[in-house]
Amino acid sequence: MKIKTKHAIYVLTVTLFMDLKRFYSLDFLGKLLLSAIFVNAIPGKIADFGSQAQYIVNRGFPESLANIMLFLAIILLISGSVLLIFSERTKLACSLLLIFLIPTTIIFHLVPFQLVAVARNLSLIGGLLIAIDKSSNNYLNASSNLESKEIEYSDLNEDN
Repeated sequence: MKIKTKHAIYVLTVTLFMDLKRFYSLDFLGKLLLSAIFVNAIPGKIADFGSQAQYIVNRGFPESLANIMLFLAIILLISGSVLLIFSERTKLACSLLLIFLIPTTIIFHLVPFQLVAVARNLSLIGGLLIAIDKSSNNYLNASSNLESKEIEYSDLNEDN
């Protein structure tokens, strides 16, 4: 009975508090730093919702559409940033942030051309694409490593 109780406490602790080892890695630090600019943009969009929506209206969008666009931008920023920092769903997180970032760059920074903003956003787009590629490569490398270990093991058995 004691073992089942200790196991249940362990499972509950791991479930509630996550495995903290992953927070002590360069991968986590990179994700945290990549998401910092997106996290920084959230409070201003929420606190100044009216003026942010008016800025979108000034770009030529109807007011009702501007409110929807801003609301969706906030949802994309929050969900993408939280997923990028706290989950292993890197592809989904980066995709959500790209869905926000690409149209934002086109709509707000190309006309009139704002070199610094466009360069910053292109750099962020590149970083998000690298993160997507890295997460895909890790999955593929893990699969190929398993296969190669099996081949190496079978080769050793044939030599004996």
